[in-house]
Amino acid sequence: MKGVELTPEHPIERVAELGEAAEAAGFDTAFASSHYNNRDPFLALDRIATRTDSIRLGPGVANPYETHPVTLASRVATFDEVSGGRAVFGIGAGDASTLSNLGYDRDRPLRRVLEAFTVARKLWAGERVSHEGTFTATDAGLNYEVRGASTTRDDGRAPGSDAEDGVPVYVGAQGPHMIRMSAKHADGVLLNAAHPDDFAWAADRVEEGLSDRPGSRGEFDFAAFASLSVAEDGNAAREAARPPVAFIVSGAAPPVLDRHGIDAERARAIGDRIEAGEFSAAFEAVTPEMTEAFCVAGTPETVASRVGRILEYADSFVAGSPLGPDLEEAIGLAGVAIDRGSRA
Repeated sequence: MKGVELTPEHPIERVAELGEAAEAAGFDTAFASSHYNNRDPFLALDRIATRTDSIRLGPGVANPYETHPVTLASRVATFDEVSGGRAVFGIGAGDASTLSNLGYDRDRPLRRVLEAFTVARKLWAGERVSHEGTFTATDAGLNYEVRGASTTRDDGRAPGSDAEDGVPVYVGAQGPHMIRMSAKHADGVLLNAAHPDDFAWAADRVEEGLSDRPGSRGEFDFAAFASLSVAEDGNAAREAARPPVAFIVSGAAPPVLDRHGIDAERARAIGDRIEAGEFSAAFEAVTPEMTEAFCVAGTPETVASRVGRILEYADSFVAGSPLGPDLEEAIGLAGVAIDRGSRA
């Protein structure tokens, strides 16, 4: 995968233009970030689909708290239908600080995510589902046919069991348990990290999960979902990285902060400011050390070098927001830098 994240903080038509630019720059997958305080990601994805031909599209990542998992599965299936079979289901536990604004505790995140996409696969396969776990569904089903929803296969595997049947599932992850679960059950993981040390650590967690992966699941894609900011002016690129780094730092687990020598109290203070809606103060509190740890930022040459180091461990790369101070230019520069890094 050569992917890009597009954020619907911009008007929908603007996001659609950026999606068109991403396809022209050689990206094969685009994710629309999914936060309640931005515009609707599925509307953005639909507009991108109307302006592109082959790029795969999906939420990056939706969470099964603010939308019931059965409803979320239907939204993804509907988008797959209208996009001509180009949907990718990016799902994760969601950002704790923003979900708290909606009154969610984000309890049992691993179970919630696993149950959500397991139920989604059954629904896409044409089954009716009753489920009692982190959420409840009683005799739920979709009253329309979903791509890959045949009830039999020549090889005996269940429909919807891999990326060639129905919609591929990518789990947004950062912690060890979610990474292992992804490698065991999903089609791919979107590892929310940007430093090679984090990917070296995560590669071992992926291998642990793959050791328990059923053979029927098919291949697994270990994808770096890395915040990236690129410009010919490296300082401008690093300055543009402050907002996403603030969100990443605020949600980082203590072992991750320790790995990079970042003070947990400073990270917690940034999260408190985000939760209070004090975004400017949160962004100003981001330090150069935080940017180095949580964003691939700088000139095209710097970015290409970092991408190459990350791809020593990961299978593929998704350029996450902010991309850079000039989005159109940044998409083109990022596309070239990822290609260079993959050949390093």
